[in-house]
Amino acid sequence: MAEVEQTVRGQLAFVLDCADNNRLAEFWCAVLGYRRVRAVHPYVSLAPADGDGPELLLQQVPEPKRGKNRMHLDLRVPTLEPEFSRIRACGAALLTAPFDDHGVLTTVLADPEGNEFCLLVWPGT
Repeated sequence: MAEVEQTVRGQLAFVLDCADNNRLAEFWCAVLGYRRVRAVHPYVSLAPADGDGPELLLQQVPEPKRGKNRMHLDLRVPTLEPEFSRIRACGAALLTAPFDDHGVLTTVLADPEGNEFCLLVWPGT
């Protein structure tokens, strides 16, 4: 097999449209342990406090969220509690109670603007 040269062409960042990027910045920083790294209207950039992980870019947009997200974040945790309670205390809404999704304990939540995300407990972790 021929050796393939790999070149990193950029960094992966996730962009989340929102109505109030400052409000969501507070929520996602609390949930993820991220910090604000910069803000240039209409963007607020969040990154891990230790610098290890993807950027979350909150983009303020005029139109409201409609329907289900086409892409969402998954937060993988070793046990459901105490993370479930901590994230709910940050302002997350419960959309779907914990259920077994092919062996993965899955809970569907929403941030303060209704963007869905999942809290996952993988078997054997």
